[in-house]
Amino acid sequence: MDKNMGEQLNKAYEAYRQACMDRDHAVKELQQKTENYMQQIREQQEKIELQNSIIAKLKSQLAALNANR
Repeated sequence: MDKNMGEQLNKAYEAYRQACMDRDHAVKELQQKTENYMQQIREQQEKIELQNSIIAKLKSQLAALNANR
């Protein structure tokens, strides 16, 4: 194999290796962001459930007050 072809193969392999590393980094970053968003969603759902519980209690209290009038 002549020297020029060897250099081209080395450059091609290095470009491929770098592309694989970039891809792996992007996948890890996406996974981390997905996990963070899922955690935020769970936290927001918990807040919504708490607010719905408070609303239900207040409605119940209001209904009791209205019934006593």
